[in-house]
Amino acid sequence: MGRERFLFTNVWFSPLSYCFSCSLILGGKVLQGLPQPPTITHQSPKDYIIDPREDIVIHCDAKGKPHPSFSWTRNGTHLDIDEDPNVTFRPRSGTLVVDITRERVENYEGVYQCTARNKHGTAVSNNIVVRQPRSPLWSKEKIKPIVVQEGVSLVLPCRPPAGLPPPVIFWMDNNFERVPQSMRVSQSLNGDLYFSNVRREDSRNDYICYARFPYTQTIQQKQPITVRVLNLDAINETLAAFYNDTDLFSEAPADERKPTFFIPSDSQTSKMVLKGQVLQMECIAEGLPTPEISWTKVSGDFPAKRTFFLHHKKTLRIVNVSESDAGDYRCTAINQLGSVHHTIHVTVKAAPYWISSPPRNLVLAPGESGVLTCRASGIPKPAIRWAMNGLAIENSPTDVSRKVEDDTIIFTDVQIGASAVYQCNISNEYGYLLSNAFVNVLSEPPRVLTPANKVYQVIKNHQALLDCSSFGSPIPKITWFKDSRSSTLDGDPYILHDNGTLEIRIAQDRNSGKYTCAARNMLGIDENHVYLEVKEPTRILRQPEYKVVQRGRSVVFECKVKHDPSLIPTMTWLKDDGELPDDERLVVDSDSLTITDVTENDAGVYTCIMNTTLDHDSASAELTVVERPDPPTDLELTDQKKRSVQLTWTPGDEHNSPIQKFLIQYEDSLHHRGHWHNLTEVPGTKTTAHLKLSPFVHYTFRVLALNAVGLSRPSFPSRLYKTDASAPDENPADVRGLGTEHNNLVISWKPLSGLQSNGPGLHYKVMWRQKRPGSEWTSVTVANNSKFVVSGTPTFVPYELKVQAANEHGDGPEPAVALGYSGEDLPIGAPENVQPVVLNSTLAEVHWDPVPPHLIRGYLKGYKVYYWKKHSLHKHNPEHMEKDILTLSGNHSHAMLPGLHPFSLYSFNVRVYNGKGEGPQSPDQQFKTPEGVPGPPTSLVVNNPNQDSLTLEWSPPHNRNGHITGYTLKYQPVNNSNELGPVEVLALPANETSVTLPNLKYSTRYKFYLNAKTFTGEGPAITQEAITTTDEGKSQTSLPIAWSPPRRPPPKARPASPFTNISSSVGEDGALISWEYWGPEKNIYVEYIVNDSEGEEEWQKEHVNGSQNVKLKGLKVGLSYRVRVVVKGHQDQPLHSSEELLVTVPAVASRQVDIATQGWFIGLMCAIALLILILLIICFIQRNKGGKYPVKEKEDAHTDPEFQPMKDDDCAFGEYSDNEDHKPLKGSRTPSNGTVKRDDSDDSLVDYGEGGDGQFNEDGSFIGQYSGKSVSRDTAEGHESSEAPSPITAINSLNSFV
Repeated sequence: MGRERFLFTNVWFSPLSYCFSCSLILGGKVLQGLPQPPTITHQSPKDYIIDPREDIVIHCDAKGKPHPSFSWTRNGTHLDIDEDPNVTFRPRSGTLVVDITRERVENYEGVYQCTARNKHGTAVSNNIVVRQPRSPLWSKEKIKPIVVQEGVSLVLPCRPPAGLPPPVIFWMDNNFERVPQSMRVSQSLNGDLYFSNVRREDSRNDYICYARFPYTQTIQQKQPITVRVLNLDAINETLAAFYNDTDLFSEAPADERKPTFFIPSDSQTSKMVLKGQVLQMECIAEGLPTPEISWTKVSGDFPAKRTFFLHHKKTLRIVNVSESDAGDYRCTAINQLGSVHHTIHVTVKAAPYWISSPPRNLVLAPGESGVLTCRASGIPKPAIRWAMNGLAIENSPTDVSRKVEDDTIIFTDVQIGASAVYQCNISNEYGYLLSNAFVNVLSEPPRVLTPANKVYQVIKNHQALLDCSSFGSPIPKITWFKDSRSSTLDGDPYILHDNGTLEIRIAQDRNSGKYTCAARNMLGIDENHVYLEVKEPTRILRQPEYKVVQRGRSVVFECKVKHDPSLIPTMTWLKDDGELPDDERLVVDSDSLTITDVTENDAGVYTCIMNTTLDHDSASAELTVVERPDPPTDLELTDQKKRSVQLTWTPGDEHNSPIQKFLIQYEDSLHHRGHWHNLTEVPGTKTTAHLKLSPFVHYTFRVLALNAVGLSRPSFPSRLYKTDASAPDENPADVRGLGTEHNNLVISWKPLSGLQSNGPGLHYKVMWRQKRPGSEWTSVTVANNSKFVVSGTPTFVPYELKVQAANEHGDGPEPAVALGYSGEDLPIGAPENVQPVVLNSTLAEVHWDPVPPHLIRGYLKGYKVYYWKKHSLHKHNPEHMEKDILTLSGNHSHAMLPGLHPFSLYSFNVRVYNGKGEGPQSPDQQFKTPEGVPGPPTSLVVNNPNQDSLTLEWSPPHNRNGHITGYTLKYQPVNNSNELGPVEVLALPANETSVTLPNLKYSTRYKFYLNAKTFTGEGPAITQEAITTTDEGKSQTSLPIAWSPPRRPPPKARPASPFTNISSSVGEDGALISWEYWGPEKNIYVEYIVNDSEGEEEWQKEHVNGSQNVKLKGLKVGLSYRVRVVVKGHQDQPLHSSEELLVTVPAVASRQVDIATQGWFIGLMCAIALLILILLIICFIQRNKGGKYPVKEKEDAHTDPEFQPMKDDDCAFGEYSDNEDHKPLKGSRTPSNGTVKRDDSDDSLVDYGEGGDGQFNEDGSFIGQYSGKSVSRDTAEGHESSEAPSPITAINSLNSFV
């Protein structure tokens, strides 16, 4: 049978049977009972070359329902399996197995075709051509040696035997080594070996051509070929010896020649290639010199990704050929003598190939329509033939529902029983295509094939696909519902695909839930439930960052991740997209990667990948390992001159950190052996330096490289380079002339270094003369020294100086002239016309005339003003003699004296000083400072607090600063909200130290301000607070807001410490510390620390600005502090310290709400007072009308309210009470014993009448004693006052409580 024979293979599915094709994959056991025509699932290739050492296996597997039966044809004739015992079927398969142990393989070669059939149709396989491989032997032949002249061309033929498949050819020698190939020597595609020109080294006797047959795994070899390459003289000498048994070539001399082609031989050839195959063209040329080969495409360009040049461009290969590769290709061979061209015309043909895909199976319900399409192409255009169940369709039974139109079969209104397998055969002269596609007419209710209750998990904002694979005939219609099934899911955000899949392009949390898929056709409905869970995405919150780390250190890459808590994450680290090295230095934690002891091999890109079952996230960072650069190498000295040389070097490895600069150092082995000095620096981009050198130095150079990590190790030293000696180029610097005594001059200079000496025998010429007209230079020579002393000079006279360097080779340049002075002496003149000017009570200014320069006898350093306080103008202050010194640098004629004490007498004098010391003082003069404002009173204490008065006692100020003319006392009430009331001002005489303030409000806090004053004005105030008491007999003062130590008597003798009369006063705004100080120092601090504090706590400091008191603020209540006053020197070292003072800041109780100041309480008291007044008036009226009240009335009226006075302990009025049976009513008679017990109430009324002690006013009414003052319980048995107040007085007394 030829290629046009009907061959049936691939299955073609109709679009209408899409769901059925899914059902075959997804349905499983659900669809096992459905009828199905046969479908071939596996078959052997069309050209099947078997292995003759094993059984022949020809595959043919198929599926269908019922399971198909199989039959075979061989060379177009039915193959009866039962008649050949060597041929069997595999179980439930059409695969043939041929046992060749008893038969020759040749007996089973041929063209085989398999047929699979059941009651619903027949499918056929391709034509399978079965052949055995062949590897014939080379024919025996005697190959004579080949002798050629050097330079000629040569071809060694291979001509292997024809095999199946063709063998692989290669040339080797007796040692099984390949013959070297090059532009000159190459193997052609047919296996021959071509020499463009031969050389003497090509002579050998073992050119062997090998043929390897891959299927039989055998290698055949040709007889070895001997080649001898000789020049013309050698050929003539050996002509006789080889004449009888040798082929002789190239009798003429081999000259240089232009190229000619071995292959191809003509100027133009043609080549045909099939689409999809490999196109190979070759051009091999001979010539001397060896020609080069190049290729061009005349009609276009080479396909870039499919073109390859092999065998030194002698072979052009184009893979996967397409129609566009057709055209003319030109190869060119060229050498120095010329070129030659050859054109190959390529045409592309094509065996049949599918345009889209083979026809697909078609599943139809009764009454439906469908189409089978078999669309293919080829060059030339192939023919299309249809068959049904293996028979040509024109020979098949007529079917009115079927219509064939070229490559399409149209089915209309199909019925049960129309199922069949259709074969489509497409063929041309280069091959064929065969495909099987069945038409299956079924009537089936819907079945949903997706597993029930399947859970889909997707990541938020990603696509969600919910499957609803189904089967049914007719094809079911798919609808989707969510949760309550209120409406079908159609439209945004849902997309329903033709295969039933529901797509949510961007899934959100609200899309989670239960989904229902319903499949419907005319025969029924089937449903399935699936669930969608939308998860939070995995995100890397903190990505690893680019790191640059020095070798040997550690590095940490962080990778903090957030993921859905219901998903299990897995962290993976990669290095350069591969696994991390198995190294204990790499430690992976939950959110980091740590690399310790970093090496250069650790450099690379590290990636952390967080994987969950649904998604992943990754981030990368690069690690760069840096290190100090390697030392430079290969130091070389060039361009050598007397004073310069050029140094070059080779940089070392910079270890990922660019070299910033090179440091060049030198060693002077003549003067400082073993010591390296910096010479110069050059940028890191240079490797050459031009070095300026000094004479008389033995140089050795080395180079260090610097990058961001640090300096490299030094390079190996360069060779020694010596410079010649010469006279000095420079003179000593820093020439000075100063006198150490009043009659000498010391000339000093900075000596030259060994590098600056320029030669041996370095010495100095020292020259000097007085700076005056006509003076002569005096000169001495000094060696090994840097100073010279000139004696016998006048005091402080200017000199001109010069110092010149010299050595054995000459003098240095002319030196510059420096100016110096001979030695100083003490000044002999004092400032004159000294006058003081007092500016205010603490500041004075002093003026004087400057001392003439000749009297200073040296460098003017400045002036010093000595001043001291002789005594205060106040009669009580002692005399002071400590002196203060005000030092002024430079030339001055006046000075300000700060920090003076007011109302004091001062003495002062002025002196000039130079570098030698101070001159004589000016005559002492005096001035007085006027009065100033006084300091605060030393203490303020509140004594004897009563309900409406307080007594204040104070001490005069320590610093009176004048005559005290009086005191000013200010005070004001403070309510519970710390708000201040109106201020009362009281002027007090100077001789008073206490005052009693009457008419104050009871139970009220007052704040007091007391300051002293002089004629100049008032000084700062001292403050105090106190509270008036609430009841008579019980003194209640405020908690001690201020504390003052006992007053100390003034000292009779000056103490060792310069501080006296140290005291403190504590108020709400801080503690006022006062003292007297008689020392000259001005750097005074007040230091304080919490008492009983731990050792590591430091003293707090408060600097004092010239005064003798300071207020410490921010002290904590309830704590005690140790306080001292300290004088410090210039280096902040303590010079003097006072004795420590203990200052306690009391813990002020939180102020309770004073009920007496509340409006509601005041109103209530007023109402009670009014009620009492009314009751008293009624009582008076009754008294005037009816006289005395009998005791019986008391018993009968015990329920009447009785006014109870305020109790002692709570200062509140009693309530009306009826539970005291033994208390007499107002106006009742006294008991028989004539007394009333005071145990019941201190303020009860005493019965009037005979023997009674009651008091009456003018109208005869009884007045009880009501008073705001408390009476102690201890005096309950005592007599009451014999004087009764009036009612108005009683009401006023009551009001005192309000």
